[in-house]
Amino acid sequence: MADDRPAWAHRIVAERQARDWSQLQAVRALRAHAPSELPSEESMVRQWKRWEAGSMPGDFYRPIIAATFGTVTHAIFPAPSRRDGNAEIVAASGMETLEIVSRLNRSDVDAATLDALRITVDRLCSEYPFMPSEQLLVEGRQWLRRVVDLHSKSLTLAQHREVLALSGWLALLVGCVEYDMGNRHGAESTRRAALSLATETDHGEIAGWAHEMRAWFALTTGDYRGVIAAAQAGTERATNHGVAVQLAAQEAKAWARIGDRRQVEVTLDRGRRLLEGMPLPENLDNHFVVDPAKFDFYSMDCYRLVGEDKLARNLAEQVLRDGTDFDGTERSPMRNAEARVTLGVTSAREGSLEEAIIYGERALKGDRQSVPSLIMTSRELAAEMRQRFSGDSAAQDYLTHLRDLGAASPGFLPS
Repeated sequence: MADDRPAWAHRIVAERQARDWSQLQAVRALRAHAPSELPSEESMVRQWKRWEAGSMPGDFYRPIIAATFGTVTHAIFPAPSRRDGNAEIVAASGMETLEIVSRLNRSDVDAATLDALRITVDRLCSEYPFMPSEQLLVEGRQWLRRVVDLHSKSLTLAQHREVLALSGWLALLVGCVEYDMGNRHGAESTRRAALSLATETDHGEIAGWAHEMRAWFALTTGDYRGVIAAAQAGTERATNHGVAVQLAAQEAKAWARIGDRRQVEVTLDRGRRLLEGMPLPENLDNHFVVDPAKFDFYSMDCYRLVGEDKLARNLAEQVLRDGTDFDGTERSPMRNAEARVTLGVTSAREGSLEEAIIYGERALKGDRQSVPSLIMTSRELAAEMRQRFSGDSAAQDYLTHLRDLGAASPGFLPS
């Protein structure tokens, strides 16, 4: 096969090989997911060979292929970008910040000011994966105070609801960054404020994300039943929003850690079906948007925990490809860190301590981190090392490094 095949063709081959399927077996699995009768096996095997060689499947086959591999269409076959989201956001809001602040000081608020605020909030939420935590926290709190101060202005009912919603989104962002930095109690207070704003405006999507944060907090502190309760409560409030997919993912992660494989598969499939039926968001950088590529990240975590090492490794490599530019710049540093932990875990299980340590140490060195999530997954790698390499000095060095990180953020998980 030529090396210039598109990325999706390489992915199809990798997914098939991770399952130890022949092309005939892949076709038989594909047939089980098809909504109608497919051509003969001989014809479909020829078709499959063409796909793996780089011939794009048609609209009918793309979602069936994705379902066969337990993911969604746009995770394997990315859609063309609808717009340059970052350029549009920065051009619309970045250099106009002083003007926006000046307008906020007026006695009333016009539609243009609210539009500029909306763009600014979207920009901040899009900076979540990249901007240093300290800087994002300062900017998020500054804008939250400015928006909250608008409640004292002369607002129409529609404007009042809009301001409350913008306050809710900013509170969600600030709470996430607070938790990333280890401020567990501050993050919970901010999360509750966001939920209160969502309740006041009957904003199901913000409420769903507030419950998703609660599920995330519970996951990283080992309260797996709490994760499931929060995920189910959030789903009730936001069934038709993208956050319902992430709620399903958090629930699946909890079931994986409990050890209930059947519930993992059922919950992941529920999330996959929800995401497959939703339109592709315009700004995939926004933290409160579910990028189809995130579904591979969710599944990776679950496969690692249930011991499906080939599938977990394959998805971890895909997460790294999706999260890294050609020049090596990381678009998704936090996802990449957890992907490296997954590769470390599978390496340890295969008996390669050196490779496991390389991946584990690389995961701990990112500039942008969610410390609680990184500690949680890294301790899973540490457990594999203790089980297999307890007497090795190199393993002990890694465990010491991890303990030092945990000491800076106590209270997330027992050692």
